[in-house]
Amino acid sequence: MNETAWMDAMAQAELIRSGQATAPELVEGAIARIEALNPKLNAVIHERYDAAREDARKLAREEIDRDAQPFAGVPILLKDLGAAMAGEPHHQGLRVAKEAGYRAPHDSFIVGHLRAAGCIILGRTNCPELGTTITTEPLAYGPTRNPWNTDYSTGGSSGGSAAAVASGMVSVAHGNDGGGSIRIPASNCGLFGLKPSRGRVSPGPDPQESAWAGSTIDHVLSRTVRDSAAMLDVLAGEMPGDLFVAPPPPRRFAAEVGQAPGSLKIGWLDHPAQDGVAPDPQCRLAVQEARDLLESLGHELHEHHPSALGDPEFTRHFLALVTTAVAAGLESWSELLGRAIPPSELESDNQMFQMLGVAVPGTAYLASELWFEGWRRQMARFWTEEGYDLLLTPVLNMTPALIGELSEPILGQQRVIEALQYTAQFNVSGQPAVSVPLHVTPEGLPVGVQVVAAYGREDVLIRVASQLEQAAPWADRRPVVHA
Repeated sequence: MNETAWMDAMAQAELIRSGQATAPELVEGAIARIEALNPKLNAVIHERYDAAREDARKLAREEIDRDAQPFAGVPILLKDLGAAMAGEPHHQGLRVAKEAGYRAPHDSFIVGHLRAAGCIILGRTNCPELGTTITTEPLAYGPTRNPWNTDYSTGGSSGGSAAAVASGMVSVAHGNDGGGSIRIPASNCGLFGLKPSRGRVSPGPDPQESAWAGSTIDHVLSRTVRDSAAMLDVLAGEMPGDLFVAPPPPRRFAAEVGQAPGSLKIGWLDHPAQDGVAPDPQCRLAVQEARDLLESLGHELHEHHPSALGDPEFTRHFLALVTTAVAAGLESWSELLGRAIPPSELESDNQMFQMLGVAVPGTAYLASELWFEGWRRQMARFWTEEGYDLLLTPVLNMTPALIGELSEPILGQQRVIEALQYTAQFNVSGQPAVSVPLHVTPEGLPVGVQVVAAYGREDVLIRVASQLEQAAPWADRRPVVHA
């Protein structure tokens, strides 16, 4: 079934509905590809092949409901951070969780929806420890390698999922994004990555406030816009007690694919908004190429961005939010494992985050939350008062990094800060944003551009991304390591 490797998920689902393939055949094909490619990439760290085969056989015996099961029989992988699945390993890149053999006690909202939609879950993918950095190189499982050049990082924290999709193991894989963790690996691996609006996908049944004060959100990485849009129709929804709930879309997200966006007013920024950080030439060129393409498609482009984007206080407050969440998360892990987790059992960056997080007083944390409330209102004016429909920026302020370049103690963290100039702001603002794979460096490495819409307007992003996909197709590109 290797011929299905480069079909997107919707095409695979249609094969099954039309009787041209069966769920067991698609699952066996995906398992064979993972077994062939994973030794080179280290993308998949937990396998559930026998359970997936049984799920596929069961589905093959049932009549498929086209509306309720749009992805019936399609193989998928889950990131090992979030998307808890009852009885399956869930280690979040932690060595202590791996050594304890921890398994999740219940299914998350996301897993329930994926199963209801007919997806067959094959296993879980690699991620950095606690998802706190933008490269996937945990000591617990080792680095995931970029299929375009295995000397390079996939980005993070959804790096294992990105490598799996980019190499053709599966057509779509779960990821989540708290500071760029869907968009960054999508950019590094030549994929389409959509971070939905805050509250679009429920984190339930787990507490939402622990997820970086509601800045994290789950979705998928895919090769096509239509897969991402259709998956958002599957995953979007709320659970009772959710802290944030996004406004309902005007129609299904999948219906926006191929729809004309009209002529939009788009601001663009091709350099870091904060002072003292030099722009990366290739990332700058990627924005300029995307700007020219958007202008050729009839959009109105202006060199302008929200002034709040460069606020020098943002990083300080964001670190207060993240470090406190890390410290609280480690306390929760100590309770789950029945023992304290000393700093010596953490990677160096998370040792620092734990130390800083414990030291943040409750009053300081609340002050940061209140600062962000005012900052979000300033950000929103770009869309509500200045009349812009979209903002175009780089995803990162660096091209894909070499393995080890971002995980090196002290220097690696400084490089992360310099690279992370454009994505985390839109986790805090809650706005939807996409990474679109339009640029390739002279060395053959992908570089995405970010497009951001107003809160709740994934529909606009999907229309524009679909327009770009038609004008400059990317889904048929093959990396060096591929099925």
